[in-house]
Amino acid sequence: MRGGKLIFVGCILISLFAQISAVKKSYIVYLGSHSHGPDATLEDYELVESSHYKLLGSYVGSEEKARDAIIYSYTKNINGFAATMEENEAEEIAKHPDVLSVFENTIHKLQTSRSWSFVDMDNAERDRIGALWTKAKFGRDIIIATLDSGVWPESKSFSDEGMAQVPSKWRGYCENNTKDGVPCNRKLIGARYFNKGIRAFNPDLNITNSARDTDGHGTHTLSTAGGNFVPGASYFGYANGTIKGGAPGARVAAYKTCWAEFCMDADLLAGFEAAIHDKVDVLSLSIGSAPVTRGLDYLDDALAIGSLHAVAKGITVVCAAGNNGPDGTIVNVAPWFLSVGASTIDREYLSSLRLGHVTVIKGATQESETLPQNRLYPLINSSDAAAHGVAQGDAALCDDSSLDPEKVKGKIVVCMGGVVDADTKTSNVREAGGVGVVIVNQTEEADYLTVGPNFLPSTMISYKHGLTLLSYMESTNKPLGNISPPESRIGVIRAPVVADFSSRGPSNSTPEILKPDVIAPGVNILAAFSPDGSSTDIMGDTRSTPYALLSGTSMACPHVSGVAALLKMIHRDWSPAAIKSAIMTTARTRDNKKQTIRDYTHEEATPFLYGNGHIRPNRAADPGLVYDITTDDYLNFLCALGFNATYLSNLTETPYFTCPSEPMRLENLNYPAISVPALDKTFTVTRTLKNVGSPGTYKVHVVAPSGVDVVVTPAELSFSRVGEEKSFRVAMTSKHRRIGKGYTFGRMVWSDGKHYVRSAVAVNVVA
Repeated sequence: MRGGKLIFVGCILISLFAQISAVKKSYIVYLGSHSHGPDATLEDYELVESSHYKLLGSYVGSEEKARDAIIYSYTKNINGFAATMEENEAEEIAKHPDVLSVFENTIHKLQTSRSWSFVDMDNAERDRIGALWTKAKFGRDIIIATLDSGVWPESKSFSDEGMAQVPSKWRGYCENNTKDGVPCNRKLIGARYFNKGIRAFNPDLNITNSARDTDGHGTHTLSTAGGNFVPGASYFGYANGTIKGGAPGARVAAYKTCWAEFCMDADLLAGFEAAIHDKVDVLSLSIGSAPVTRGLDYLDDALAIGSLHAVAKGITVVCAAGNNGPDGTIVNVAPWFLSVGASTIDREYLSSLRLGHVTVIKGATQESETLPQNRLYPLINSSDAAAHGVAQGDAALCDDSSLDPEKVKGKIVVCMGGVVDADTKTSNVREAGGVGVVIVNQTEEADYLTVGPNFLPSTMISYKHGLTLLSYMESTNKPLGNISPPESRIGVIRAPVVADFSSRGPSNSTPEILKPDVIAPGVNILAAFSPDGSSTDIMGDTRSTPYALLSGTSMACPHVSGVAALLKMIHRDWSPAAIKSAIMTTARTRDNKKQTIRDYTHEEATPFLYGNGHIRPNRAADPGLVYDITTDDYLNFLCALGFNATYLSNLTETPYFTCPSEPMRLENLNYPAISVPALDKTFTVTRTLKNVGSPGTYKVHVVAPSGVDVVVTPAELSFSRVGEEKSFRVAMTSKHRRIGKGYTFGRMVWSDGKHYVRSAVAVNVVA
């Protein structure tokens, strides 16, 4: 048995649960898949449940005790159960020959728009792609679901105006489908909740039996993926315009598996089980777990297990890459995930700082509170306003209880950025009686203006402008200033830029799979929100809003989920891997200035930050070729990691799976990107391309990683029909000067003159 895991924090707050019993904990007992098929009856499910009671009963003393201990019995697609038991009982049951793994019911964390435009196309191509989306009716009849903190059903984003009847395949429903509960319609067709796992973890936690969203995260992500068109949306006047989800015509369903920002393994598996049974098409998971350190840990992770079962049923699973950046490791790295990092958009939120009667400094804000513009206010450096006994360094950061109210009252306070969250700085200034806040970036190297709502007139300025400000304040005995009312503008800044919080590769567990897969908009994304939630998390901020600007890979993930839904509507026969390939190989690595995408320090980013690049939904509709992967391919991948055939045969409904006599090289999984973590002189990888477009001949172009020679054989592939597959080899040879210098990056592009099938290449030369 492999034990619990440290869970990394997502985009919102960090908190701790109450201590739990040292005697008993809740565990997941994973048994693989079921022998019954899709036409199973209620009797079949009852037989499975009975077998779970019998199995656990043999270890806890009786079936009656087992019935009391079991939290969930997974009977439909995933075979297993969640139960409370002592550690020694969990260790013993893990030895049973039918048990694939036993792992503790641990915590995962939530990882807290504008429309896409047709770019880089001639008129004919623009019309052709536009016709494809029109034909897709923006995803009509495709069902997108989230495992998240639920939904606010009254949001206009979930209006069913103009929508036809619910697809006949749908098996789901809304729990407590009443006006006072969670009412469904032809748009929002499912809403269920799962909380037995978190109740077992902490029985004293105050949670409700409802799928209604009380914090806003679930509503935001679901509407980003599939929300309907809503004109006149804004966040307290910011980003005013029409919002929509990635697939505005899609049906949506919410499976509430997360409570107070926490998501337990047992509840997540129950959500997966329901979503698969209900026949969803796309699953969007804005959830992060601990970085997996070994490939053998994949099947000790509810997200990886549930997603593998979903993908085997033809469901595309899109997930957040994690908010552990810039130094933290990427999460959700199993190859069957479509892992998404976060990028900025080209919308700027401006609020200038006026110094005296002349100088104006450009700043950034998202705060709707404003100062009267007919007067100037005294400015004070927070380090000069330190409370008695407080170090100047703490006061400079506007840390908790660091400011003297007598020195701050009625003034605009200048705080240094970093260490303490901006909203905390602002809250502390407000409590001390300040009327405004200026936050100054501390370093020129990372001059990245991260703005958010602060509940006080505020602006953030660059390091360079900070020097101008401090110079002015030192030049006069009575420095004065004012903060201008905020405004938002589009198309004036470089984008996309990889967000500072977006987790980076390589993967710790399987560096042979290049992650993340792509990046998508994840900074200051406007989407629907729960009126019961706080968009600032600032104490005392009781403002309610139907829309909010949030940031995180949580926000990037549903953008890609919406694209996946549109592709599924157009190409009903595509596998999840084909959809992922189309999104990855049509992504681009240049920004709106036609330069290589940068990170927040203004340095050129690499595939460890952006994967194959930034999504381009229009191009993904017609990729030309795809790299397809079957369920057996994933099982062969797991064979190569060390899982045996007997174990893996229980994962599928085909009981006769066998591992290859010679294990595959992990690098040879037919992935749309190439990663070689240990190039020892020479290495060759193989790939297979499938034609999903018109007949044609594709030629390869390679930009070799520095210090590596790359030869592709054959260099030309001809396709005469849809579905035809052709394989090729990529031979890499290291150069001595590159040894020990870390990863180097390149790219490979197959093109017929019309389509460009791009793959990132990452190589670490060791000899």
